[in-house]
Amino acid sequence: MTAASPDFLAHRTGDAVAVAVRDLEPGPAEGGYLDSDATERVELDQRVPLGHKVALTAIAKGAQVIEYGLPIGIATTDISRGNYVHTHNVRSARWQNSVA
Repeated sequence: MTAASPDFLAHRTGDAVAVAVRDLEPGPAEGGYLDSDATERVELDQRVPLGHKVALTAIAKGAQVIEYGLPIGIATTDISRGNYVHTHNVRSARWQNSVA
């Protein structure tokens, strides 16, 4: 990562999503992990507001969305690396066994 502050941070290595540390515009973004020195570069295809999530990996429809090393949601559509991840493409994992 450059000397500039990161664009996003992931909580744990292996997380599928990271959190934007400022409003991010489409284009290249760089960030890292709180539990390692590893860095990630992604090409954002959408604006990602401060505090919202960006996909670090492709996530298939129906797959778990992993953050904090834990499933936080289920993808309701295919999510590409660099996509904005929010309620339009993920539902909470909390009620995944509930009747829809």
